[in-house]
Formats: sequence, C-alpha cells, structure tokens
Amino acid sequence: MNAPADISPAQRIDAIAAGLEAKVIAWRRDFHAHPELGNQEVRTAAIVADHLRALGLDEVRTGVAATGVVGTLVGALPGPCVALRADMDALPVTEQVDLPFASRATAVWGGQEVGVMHACGHDCHTAILMGVAELLTALRAELRGSVKFIFQPAEEGLPDYENGGAKRMIEEAALENPRPDAIFGLHVISALNAGTIGYRPGAMMASTDNFWIRIHGRQTHGAMPWLGTDPIVAAAQVVLGTQTLVSRQLDIMHEPAVVTFGTVHGGLRENIVPDEVTLTGTFRTFDEGQREFIRARLAATAENIACACQARAEVRTFKGYPVTVNDTRLTLWSLPTLEKVAGRGHVVHVPKTGGGEDFSYFQKEIPGAFFFVGVTARGTDPARAAANHSPHFRVDEDGLLLGMRLLAHLAVDFAARPA
Repeated sequence: MNAPADISPAQRIDAIAAGLEAKVIAWRRDFHAHPELGNQEVRTAAIVADHLRALGLDEVRTGVAATGVVGTLVGALPGPCVALRADMDALPVTEQVDLPFASRATAVWGGQEVGVMHACGHDCHTAILMGVAELLTALRAELRGSVKFIFQPAEEGLPDYENGGAKRMIEEAALENPRPDAIFGLHVISALNAGTIGYRPGAMMASTDNFWIRIHGRQTHGAMPWLGTDPIVAAAQVVLGTQTLVSRQLDIMHEPAVVTFGTVHGGLRENIVPDEVTLTGTFRTFDEGQREFIRARLAATAENIACACQARAEVRTFKGYPVTVNDTRLTLWSLPTLEKVAGRGHVVHVPKTGGGEDFSYFQKEIPGAFFFVGVTARGTDPARAAANHSPHFRVDEDGLLLGMRLLAHLAVDFAARPA
C-alpha cells in the first residue's frame, strides 16, 4: 500500500491508512463472526501471525502466553523501540445485535456451554493493529527504531483466576529483545461518539479485585430461629456493614472506590434457616494503598459481624488487575498527536472508569499510555448506547480508521521525538 512521495510523512500515514480501511473493516467483521474466548484464540492468532509473516516482519513469535502473537518490525533508521498492543479475546455473551456478521458461536467457559461475542470490541483492536502493522511496514524505509506489535490473549480473564493475558505475556518475555521504551494501547468504547479520542493522565481505570464470603450458621426450623444460627441475617448485616469501608473509612476525596456484592446464595425452603450463605462480589479502587486497605478490612469486617451474630465467616479475596495508570509525561506528550489525528475539538479528557484493564501490567514495566476511541454513531447520544460487555454492543466502524491512524502516528511521532 503506497502513497505519493511528495506529501508530508503525516499525510503519507493518513493516505496509507485510508487505503487500508476496507481491509481492516473486513478483518474486524470476520473476527466478530468467529469470536474466541481467552486462551482459545487459535483461529484469530493464526490469521494475525500469517499476516505478520506475509508482511515480512523481522520476527514473529507465536504461542506466547498460550495463543499470543508478538511481531517486531525494524525500521531502516536508528531510534527507540515502541510497543503497540491489541487484545484478541471475546466474552461469554450471547449476541443480540442484528448484523449479517453477528456471532452464532458457542464455547465452554467454566464448565458451561455459553454464547460467545466480541461484546467489548477486541475484534476492532485486533483488526486495527493488523492494519497498523501493514501501514508501518510500508514506511519501513523511513521508519526510525523498531515497533513491537503485541497481540494479547485473555484480557477478559480466565476461569478460576488462571494466570494469563498481559501478566503471562510479560513473564514469557513479550517485552524483551528488544525492550520497548514505551507502550501504547487503545480501547473502543460506546461512551464516546465515533471520531472522538479520550485520554487521561494518571489513574484511568480501576483495579479489579473480587471476593468470596461464606457465612456458616446452624440450620433450624424457620418458626424457631433461636434454636439455630441464622446465616441469612448475618449475611445481610455483612452486606450493609462492608459498605462503611467506603462511606466511613476511606478518604473518598483522595480517590473513589466501590464495594459491590454480585451474588447471594443460600437456603432451599422458605421455612428452614439454612446452614450457610455464600456471597460474592468485587471491589474497585484507583489507589494501591486503598486497594490493600479494603482487602484487609473486608475480611476483618465480615468475620467480626458474623461473630457478633454467633456465626462464622470464611473470606477469600482474589487479586485482579492493578490500577491502569497512564504515565503522565507520556500522556501529555501525546496530546499534539491526538489533536493531529482527531482534531482539537474531538480530543476529550475523560473521567475515571470503574472498569479494569490488564494493560496495567505493561504499564508497571515500561511507560505506557492507554486511550479510548469512540464507536457510537455520530448524532447518537452515547449515554443511550449499549455499553461494552452488553449483548447489544454495537460498533460504528468509522472508529476503526481513527484507531489505526492514532496508533500509527503515536509510533512514528514517539520515534521522532527529541531525545
């Protein structure tokens, strides 16, 4: 894919990107029709790897963290290494969007057969980065430094908290030989209209820790509760009592946080006090200190409330993704590039979001910046659009060209920046 030689480098990037748009949309639709869950992205990874090899990249590694692919392009001119990341996995969601390429796929997840859908837009991310790889390969003769393309599996997590995704890719040397000086990533999002880029220096997305609490009581007849120990009443008090961790014990002027219960299971009949109740939930924070505080206090609060009810609480917490923290200097440096790509009126400072991202693991290793790219149709109120992870999630494919241009310009501009 060539562009006229008598135009500026930035115009050349945009011209090549425009020529690749139809191909990127076709890839995205193919991935959308054939979604694969975490560590099951065999077909997707094979398409990615074949494409990178066909481009003649200097190195293409497969099987990284199960199904991940890492490709390295070395430019003709000296310069730094920059990494670009896309995630490939879909979600256990049954699609309810009327599209000719809608998913009809099913798979086994956690021992259950489930519908599978790209309900978070990772099909877009994969197609975008494939396009960027082709675009930058076309510019190899004038490209400074090297670009590492990281196609990551299992961003949405794995059953039973298995090790995977970005953390496992790092453990398997995805960031080595060469080690990048910076990493960029993006996420398509329904909360912004197509044509809009969202940025935020510092903490952008929350940590994603989960918990499991079992309240042990003593079964008895519902008409004579004093003859047993009611775990339902104890569980109700645990649900309410743990809310004070945020409302009364954390400085929410520093950072927000939330403790949410998602499931409550206990009992078989309306007139029997059961032996036990099981609760599960999540807590989200934007500060590592607050994260550890909630982890410790959640267990102590549940155990002591249960004890006061003459019951016993068994508490387990499961560490999820760290806080997604954009390197402030790198993010602010990127603003002129963002405005060049989208136009000043279409680059917005976004609020923090309670969703999480394992891109955060890469950011713990090297400076990184993560951006949102809008995919809700222009003229549509994003507040009325189905959110990411919804079975009704819909992508305006105009956002794909913007995403491709964004990553390509970031890579080229980063390599050309003053040392």
